[in-house]
Amino acid sequence: MLKSKTFVKKTRKGGVLKVVREHYLRDDIWCGSAACGECPQDKPVLESDPEIDSSLCGFPHYLIPDTNVVLHQMDVLADSAIRNVIVLQTVQQEVRHRSGTTYQRLRDQSNNPDKNFYVFTNEHHRETYTEREQGESSNDYNDRVIRVATRWYNKHLHDNRKDGEAPKVKVVLLTNDRENREKAQKEGLLAYTVHQYVKSLTGNPELVDRLAQVDMGESTDSDIKNEATGRVLFPEHLPLSQLQTGIKSGRFLQGSFMASRENYLEANVLVHGDESRSIFIQGHAHLNRAVNEDVVAVEMLPEDQWKCPSSMVLQDKDGDEETSEPDLGSPKVRSNAIPSGRVVGVIKRNWRPYCGVLQPSGMKEATRHLFMPAERKIPKIRIETRQAETLQGQRIVVSIDGWPRNSRYPKGHFVRKLGEVGDKDTENEVLLLEHDVPHQPFSQAVLNCLPSTPWGITKEDLACREDLRDLPICSVDPPGCTDIDDALHYLEKPNGNVEVGVHIADVSHFIRPNTPLDQEAANRGNTVYLCDKRIDMVPELLSSNICSLRGKEERFAFSCIWEMTKDADIVATKFCKSVICSKAAMTYAEAQMRIDDKNRNDAVTFGLRGLNALAKILKKRRIDAGALTLASIEVRFHVDSETHDPIDLETKELRETNSMVEEFMLLANISVAKKILSDFPSCAMLRRHPQPPPSNYDILIKAGKSKGVDIETDTSKSLAVSLDQATIPSEPYFNTLLRIISTRCMMQALYFCSGTLPESDFFHYGLATPIYTHFTSPIRRYSDIIVHRLLAVSINADKSFPDLLDKYKSQALCNNLNFRHKMAQYAGRASVELHTQLFFKNKVTEEEGFVLFVRKNAVQVLIPKFGFEGTIFLKSQDGRGEDSPFVFNEEESSQTAGDVKLRMFDRVVVQITVETSHIQHQKLRIRLVKPEVPGFSVPPVEASDKISQPPVKKVKT
Repeated sequence: MLKSKTFVKKTRKGGVLKVVREHYLRDDIWCGSAACGECPQDKPVLESDPEIDSSLCGFPHYLIPDTNVVLHQMDVLADSAIRNVIVLQTVQQEVRHRSGTTYQRLRDQSNNPDKNFYVFTNEHHRETYTEREQGESSNDYNDRVIRVATRWYNKHLHDNRKDGEAPKVKVVLLTNDRENREKAQKEGLLAYTVHQYVKSLTGNPELVDRLAQVDMGESTDSDIKNEATGRVLFPEHLPLSQLQTGIKSGRFLQGSFMASRENYLEANVLVHGDESRSIFIQGHAHLNRAVNEDVVAVEMLPEDQWKCPSSMVLQDKDGDEETSEPDLGSPKVRSNAIPSGRVVGVIKRNWRPYCGVLQPSGMKEATRHLFMPAERKIPKIRIETRQAETLQGQRIVVSIDGWPRNSRYPKGHFVRKLGEVGDKDTENEVLLLEHDVPHQPFSQAVLNCLPSTPWGITKEDLACREDLRDLPICSVDPPGCTDIDDALHYLEKPNGNVEVGVHIADVSHFIRPNTPLDQEAANRGNTVYLCDKRIDMVPELLSSNICSLRGKEERFAFSCIWEMTKDADIVATKFCKSVICSKAAMTYAEAQMRIDDKNRNDAVTFGLRGLNALAKILKKRRIDAGALTLASIEVRFHVDSETHDPIDLETKELRETNSMVEEFMLLANISVAKKILSDFPSCAMLRRHPQPPPSNYDILIKAGKSKGVDIETDTSKSLAVSLDQATIPSEPYFNTLLRIISTRCMMQALYFCSGTLPESDFFHYGLATPIYTHFTSPIRRYSDIIVHRLLAVSINADKSFPDLLDKYKSQALCNNLNFRHKMAQYAGRASVELHTQLFFKNKVTEEEGFVLFVRKNAVQVLIPKFGFEGTIFLKSQDGRGEDSPFVFNEEESSQTAGDVKLRMFDRVVVQITVETSHIQHQKLRIRLVKPEVPGFSVPPVEASDKISQPPVKKVKT
């Protein structure tokens, strides 16, 4: 049966266009129930006798949730107790339109055979198709469509029972919409709120905790005042239509809300469309219930009300509903006040499930509790749970449901328990979840895309690739590296020039476009490296075996080969797909030993020396052009082979061979970027590094002036020269500290599609190169796979496909890769913090450090030996500190106590322990030992009091 709709619409040029839409109705769409005797279905999804203990529905039944139940109560629907659910096409499409994340979760439930979720295409079934009535709102229409489908299911199952004596299966409609529920009940349908139904599940009382606390349309409260104080706590959010009008007119600005980790009463809004512009937000009322990463609308404050960021380190320790706040600084009485604003509305909530712990309650058997997120940027969340006693000391997951104006904190619900606080596996799971790192095992569909084993190179493979197996190729990587992406070779040519090759694992040969493996790799974006594990972007068969350029094994590669003069001037560049056989897979230390050992003169060692000499020329050339040499401290943990706990740590040593590999990887990336841009000017995937706005350098310039050093920041070249000249003979670590601060002034480097930006924006500031991309690490970066595909098409080694040449899809992919790259970096740092805590557990250690920043109530200290920062609180968090001997001088950024003055870069001795009194944020505690401040410093620990031995190995039983 064919239904058609005809309507006309006006074109841009003023013409009239007739549009005819055809809608096909069918009789062969089955109900999906095993209890049905009429529908000829091979594998029905819904069980014939569904069982669940319900005091409200004590009979076999299926569930039909409406759209809002799916959107808000997915944590309930995803529970293993909820089965035999009919998902209507109408509901599925609306969920897909409103929330991509929830839609994917719904798809996952439908694909899980144990859940018995059946998708019924009601809009194409002849008996459930419903036309929209004139004047009917879309919401009322969807509700009516759901009721029609529910009524049809009840009648269909009643009339077509497979076994006449079998219990009759009924269908229950779950809706929190009062009007829809009342209409359903008048039509003789079974309809309940999801809260009524879940509370009736006598066999699963824990499900009540997972109910989202959303308005069910039954609240009679007309005011939004705080119950305790009778005051409105937050301004009202403006409606979306008003926000859009204000943004269009320029009255409001749209941007991403980025909360401060150091001060819970401050945030910045990064304005969309102008990456260098940031609006400062301060105070409860101006933050106005925005949560980190929400997209918000901001109204600028008058210039005389602009604020400057507080010098305080401030954490939310209250649990009441008051919004009193400490004095963070007066309006613009200081010259460093910055553009400030207030949040007037939320355009898009970017809430996610949050990990953390319950705050201990003083009331026994209380059901209302505060949840403390692990991420300090997230506010506490008020939840209701009857499991508080069993959840104490456990890491749990909570979702936010809403944030009313009458509540100091957002309201949410319990999702699931992760494990015990302090357990390493639990804490690893927390940091992966908190940084949104996909880490589930690869699906069978992904594994089915892998090549069969044993894998080998055939004659057909050799026929379409260059055979480079005889070249003296070698790889140089960190110790323990199994995912070897790159290898190098060096040869002298008869004409006096040299041949240098960079050979990269040909991952794109094994990952074909739009396969499940390709889609999974694109979603993961990159491999994530933690201290004790690696979360691979692709399955291990590829990452550590078939694609890895292991020594003495033949592998596919994508090669970039240059002819150069011995002064490192490029004469010619060649790209080709190849077959290689690495002669040696070395660590940086092993390669350095070969270079330094004058008794070794084999082909690989000779090549290493030639590569090293060229690399020094290339590096000098880059630095002369303005490339920056910044600094960050990296540490490596030595772990117990049985317990996997850290027993020692050391800072990573950089050798010439590190720089040698880096220089040729940079050169290959630049060469490939030029090639793909020339052939694909509108869809090349490149990487840019924007120049920081001048305000980013304020802290660096101020830090230099504190030691009488001027820092020029007009260009990367002037900054590089200033940093090179910024030395103080009596303070050898000063230059390194300055470079560490410089690193924090930088903008994030970003992937982008060349067709979306003018060429003037392609510049990579840190590398001082007009064009750059990533080509050299396709095992661990998906961006490199895309670049490989572009390069392969460019040299006629592979075929193109539509998505590769679509600049809009390419840019959407870049956005995901930028997010995944940033989260991978944060997850890596969080892993270092976790293992540092484990290392110092049950230890008392004294170590030398340097003051990096001076705050109003604290100093932040860098401990170079262990590569981490700690905060020494000098005053209470409200900054009053009547009992503190320290006085803060903001002008010179110092803290003074008697004869002791603490300033940036000052050398101190600190005592490091692990503070375990705070169950949520077990953290390193840093206390001042020297310089000695009476009544504040702690005395040096006697050697006999230190617990410095490594932990005793656990005995296996």
